[in-house]
Amino acid sequence: MEKLHLLLAEAGLELVPKALWSHPAVRASARKRGKKPGEILLDVALHHSAIVNLEERWKRGRPDIAHFCMLLALGSILNRAGLLSLHVHTYEGKVIGTAPNVRLPRNYNLFLGLAEQLLVEGKVPPGASEPLLWLENFGLKELVGKIRPSRVFLLSEKGRQLKCRELASTLVKEEKPMVVVGCFQAGDFREETLALADDVVAIAQTPLDAWVVVAKVLSSVEDELGLT
Repeated sequence: MEKLHLLLAEAGLELVPKALWSHPAVRASARKRGKKPGEILLDVALHHSAIVNLEERWKRGRPDIAHFCMLLALGSILNRAGLLSLHVHTYEGKVIGTAPNVRLPRNYNLFLGLAEQLLVEGKVPPGASEPLLWLENFGLKELVGKIRPSRVFLLSEKGRQLKCRELASTLVKEEKPMVVVGCFQAGDFREETLALADDVVAIAQTPLDAWVVVAKVLSSVEDELGLT
């Protein structure tokens, strides 16, 4: 295996949509942060009353899920060994690239500020020639076309059952595998996301939180490679 490409797909990581800028809950949280409504992240914990009528609301306003998953991936032994490439695909269809050496804030409120800067400015730090986080200028299909993975494994409870260690054994035999994990609270992948998969796999008989899936897969791959 040259490198494992981990894609966190359809993450609930977005700035407050324009249609909600005038909502009292949004205005209150923006005022408290000293920012404009369009410069803060949509967060169900703060904006629940504003989100209730949004399309696919069960996927949106959950930047905490992306935060957990990114922390796990970037802090993994696999990443420290230079064998992981992390990409985040947002609900809006934006693709976030990450430098392997980026150190995300452990504190959630600090992460919110960083993510807001990224989505507003396009990269972190703004103006850097070699940013730690950045927005790609293409979508999900183009990302896969650029990486050209040898095989794309999408993890879903609707996929064929495969033990995590068996998946890991398969992954390490691939030259450039990609694993797609849904980075949302509930619901299913969009058809365009599912269409990218060569194989749809379930590593448990019951649905798992996204960060649990990330942890299990990366840990199993590390064990398969004998990394410590």
